[in-house]
Amino acid sequence: MTKTVAILAATVAAFTPVTGIPRGTVTGSREAFLRLIDRPRVPLSAEVHELPGDGSVTREHFTFASQKTERVPGVLLKSRGASGRRPAVILLHGTGGSKADASIVKLSEALAARGFVAVAIDGRYHGERAREGARATEYVAAMLRAYRTPGEHPFVYDTVWDVMRLVDYLETRPDVDAARIGLMGISKGGMETYLTAAVDPRIAAAVPVIGVQSFRWALDHDAWQSRVGTFQAAADAAAADAGVKAVDAAFVRRFYDRVVPGIYAEFDAPAVLPLIAPRPLLAINGDSDARTPLEGVRESAAAAERAYRAAGAPDRFVLHLQPKTGHAFGEPAQQAMLDWFSRWLKP
Repeated sequence: MTKTVAILAATVAAFTPVTGIPRGTVTGSREAFLRLIDRPRVPLSAEVHELPGDGSVTREHFTFASQKTERVPGVLLKSRGASGRRPAVILLHGTGGSKADASIVKLSEALAARGFVAVAIDGRYHGERAREGARATEYVAAMLRAYRTPGEHPFVYDTVWDVMRLVDYLETRPDVDAARIGLMGISKGGMETYLTAAVDPRIAAAVPVIGVQSFRWALDHDAWQSRVGTFQAAADAAAADAGVKAVDAAFVRRFYDRVVPGIYAEFDAPAVLPLIAPRPLLAINGDSDARTPLEGVRESAAAAERAYRAAGAPDRFVLHLQPKTGHAFGEPAQQAMLDWFSRWLKP
């Protein structure tokens, strides 16, 4: 176990609130996930370059080493008049996106205008971490490679490690208050958000957007197709390797067991959302999103609600369901996210 994971494991053991789940189960889930994603810890070796800004916002491009063969690129925005240590919010994009997505840039600028340090990074095989023009093809290819040769976890899990190392980097900056670091993500980034917040108590507040779901519920109720459709080529090729004529729920379980082990069991949202309590958690979903089936969302939210009530902090968890909305992040929900961070991180 590396120093980073050992420190976090010790921290979460002391941090674990009363959740209504046996203490050994809660701590064990965190430690099991941290062991799963653990890898050699390397120096951050951060590099920072100023980017053109405007009259109100300064921008920086940075990179840091998250492991020996990976450097994480990001962009940091803050108000030109900001001084001292400020709360920070990390933003994570969805499948096929990047830190340069118009939605991520817009939200970063809105956060900077409210007094936050806004930080957006590229996920693995996305943005600067993919060949130009590759879009999500390298990402899907990496999932197939993970199925064939276990070792990496390109779907969701590896980015959790990158975000934990990003927090390590933010802790070194004189303009960031390490006690007030928030995390939000959209779709794929939403899943990465709640998993990171569950295992790293340095995340002071979290807003997973169109990401919270129960993988187990979807598999049990034949509602897995839309989620698998985001990496269909990898699933189809893996099925062909296994001699399976058509991808079905049974094969999807086999695929998940290799690529994201535990995602429909001990690391599913109903199991890990309670680990975030009592830190503020706003889950934003669409009420008709096929990728995050509503009943699975409700099951996840019910588990969180029980944990927050048991921790004496029922007001710190909110499920915001966007009415008549599929896999989208509408303007009212965006304002709810901004208000949530302002309420709890107090810029």
